[in-house]
Amino acid sequence: MFSVPALAAGDGVVLMQSGANISDQASLQRGAQLYFNYCGSCHSLEYMRYSRMAKDLGLTEEQTMKYLNFTSAKFGETVVAAMPAGLGEDAVGGEDWFGKAPPDLSLIARARQNGPNYIYSYLLSFYPDPTRPSGWNNTVFPNASMPHVLWDRQGIQSLRAADEHGEDSHGHAGPTFDLVKPGTRSPEEYRQDARDITAFLQYVGEPAALDREKYGIWVILYLLLFTGVAYLLKLEYWKDVH
Repeated sequence: MFSVPALAAGDGVVLMQSGANISDQASLQRGAQLYFNYCGSCHSLEYMRYSRMAKDLGLTEEQTMKYLNFTSAKFGETVVAAMPAGLGEDAVGGEDWFGKAPPDLSLIARARQNGPNYIYSYLLSFYPDPTRPSGWNNTVFPNASMPHVLWDRQGIQSLRAADEHGEDSHGHAGPTFDLVKPGTRSPEEYRQDARDITAFLQYVGEPAALDREKYGIWVILYLLLFTGVAYLLKLEYWKDVH
């Protein structure tokens, strides 16, 4: 049994705490690998360049272009989806498969309220639904057009009826799932997969956050030191004033 811990979004959706850490470079690398293998065929990252991603993730140009680029894009260009977005005579595009072009995900972690928690919960909340064209549905984003592309890793989980939903060990209520067919990853390993993809998309939404967090502590220390110097200077200037 798998229950979704509570963190209410603005629209009433119950989310889980992702625990994603963009300072964990290994997590970002794993998330990038999973993203490009499972998501990059349909979803572009039009505000991210391969060269910038390689620099921030500690990858060489050869590693980036060999393992993360499945298009004809060059190292200095932005990330485009391998599948054409629109309808066309010569190629099958996203609109043909899903009814509309899959969205760019550059800013998904910032566009959604509680963005990282939203992404993480979304990746954990797919269940089979024969009424949907893709055969899948999602409790976080009901009636989504996207199929569960990571089902082979997570396995297949069924959604319990609303009156059978329970609480997790922390007393958080939410949709409850039963794993009916294991995947290639254990539940904890798949949660780590979801956390890695979330961290990667959080990084893509604000690459500067890596530098901001790195240098933030030094800025604070500088301000504290400057405050101390300014206070001593004030004492020196005002020592003869009674």
